[in-house]
Amino acid sequence: MRDYDDDWTDSQRALYDECYQAGGEWAEDPDTPSDDVQYVINLAEADDDTRGDAELDYPPLLDAVTQATGENVTSVPASHHDPGFRGFVDGVRDAVSDDVFGL
Repeated sequence: MRDYDDDWTDSQRALYDECYQAGGEWAEDPDTPSDDVQYVINLAEADDDTRGDAELDYPPLLDAVTQATGENVTSVPASHHDPGFRGFVDGVRDAVSDDVFGL
């Protein structure tokens, strides 16, 4: 389910939407290893406080944000407040069924 912050701008919501779609498509791709999907689900479930100010350079996430923004990015904040990160992990989580990966 799509989940915006109330104070996000239209462009942040658009970034979330595009990354959400990219995350879902990536998770549903039969060539995507299940360990990679599990890794992203673990990121989605982690608390922002435990990650601190971490930046991720996970290629599928970077590809999604790069495609959505049209700018080459080298890292994405590992925060549920970041629309690119949250869109991607929400899309992955929603694309896999509840009985997969212990959801």
